Amino acid sequence: MEALGSLIAKAVQRRFIRGFKIEGRGEIENQVSHLLFVDDTLLFCEDDEEQLNFWKYIIMCFELVSGLKINVQKSEVIPVVGTMDVNRATSLFGCKVGKLPTSYLGLPFGAPNKHCGVWDSIKERFKRKLAVWKKHCLSKGGRLVLLKSTISNLPIYFMSLFVILRKVRIRLERIQRDFLWGDLGDKSKIHLVKWSNVCKAKNFGGLGIRRLYSLNQALLGKCLWRFFVERESLWRKIICESSGRWRGLDY
Repeated sequence: MEALGSLIAKAVQRRFIRGFKIEGRGEIENQVSHLLFVDDTLLFCEDDEEQLNFWKYIIMCFELVSGLKINVQKSEVIPVVGTMDVNRATSLFGCKVGKLPTSYLGLPFGAPNKHCGVWDSIKERFKRKLAVWKKHCLSKGGRLVLLKSTISNLPIYFMSLFVILRKVRIRLERIQRDFLWGDLGDKSKIHLVKWSNVCKAKNFGGLGIRRLYSLNQALLGKCLWRFFVERESLWRKIICESSGRWRGLDY
């Protein structure tokens, strides 16, 4: 991946290819041509035939040097607003056409983060887990262990980046309450203790289940801390340049 990144950087330096520019209130413009994470790769390109050909040359060179080959069955060309001819790119790279919003590294890509549909995958994971557990006879202690070790951890990845919507939070907490008290849909059970008391720490008389709102605030607080610590990270530079509010601040 370092070799591929070097090939792309050299092509960008000589202006053979261009990604997209992060333009904001600042004087410096950040240009993003690619993003690499293990074997997941995003390549950005303008709607230009010459640039598409250079991207093809880079990929061919990388395949010859490394012996690795791109899996076109799992790859997509995703057009954005203003793209004229998608078929030209698909015929060149031999992959299918995708569309926004999509998913990248398990997170919604190109979807509004304040839309409830972003959290649909988390709700489905909750339902799949419960569908398996409903087949077994579990005691309250067993349900509590599964709730604290598995169910309450499912939305952590999303909540570390997005503010959980109130409607979504209420729905997910209702699922947890019903599972804890054995209300599995076909029969209702009485909830013996108020949910806010259940979520208290054990030394305060609760069961130590984490509240989603507090957990979300803590995770976002960590992200804010990283913003001021990881000063050379790409994501921080993009936020600074696109908003223009944090430039020149020293913390």
